[in-house]
Amino acid sequence: MFKKEKAAKISSEEVNALDKIEYPLMEDFYTIQGEGAHTGRPAYFIRTAGCDVNCWWCDVKESWDEEKHPRVKTKEIVKRAVDSGAKFAVITGGEPLLHNLEPLTVRLKQAGLETHIETSGSSPLSGQLDWITLSPKRFKKPLDEVFPYVDELKVVVLTNKDLAWAEENAKKCPPNTQLLLQPEWETPKSIPLIVDYVKKNPQWGISLQTHKFINVP
Repeated sequence: MFKKEKAAKISSEEVNALDKIEYPLMEDFYTIQGEGAHTGRPAYFIRTAGCDVNCWWCDVKESWDEEKHPRVKTKEIVKRAVDSGAKFAVITGGEPLLHNLEPLTVRLKQAGLETHIETSGSSPLSGQLDWITLSPKRFKKPLDEVFPYVDELKVVVLTNKDLAWAEENAKKCPPNTQLLLQPEWETPKSIPLIVDYVKKNPQWGISLQTHKFINVP
């Protein structure tokens, strides 16, 4: 079940049950959000393992195989996030929506953290989320049910085909969705392509992977 609202109060028994839920976790760490609408904000990243999209340009291919990573209880993940001092958490992957995010997001929100997600939208939304970044992939399209809740559409661009794909997805998003095009890191020729496109289509902005420029995780 997906909710875009504050976590409701739950009993101590329910808290204990949620805390015991485990997620396959590739890594979690406190860093700076390097891309998208919240670039520059300190954030706690929670990278779940498992992916059904498998982009060839992915820079975290080690996250794809769920079986190669330990399962960590919700209680421990939330404790690490809280202890970091972060004000918001970003749940990413892999593809985080392969997992039921209700236990994790409820406990993060109860601990006072904003909860964000970065997803391809290939699986149904779950959990209680404050900000949804959709990064759709042409070879595994997002589910239509995801689009009404998208706060930020961030499309990785290599060629003109990706620009057409970006517009196709933008038409399905709410009017106030922030629209961003992001050059693929290993494809420098995509940068002038995006710059020219955004100048002609100012409803779009540009997202850069600034964490790679300043050399942080």
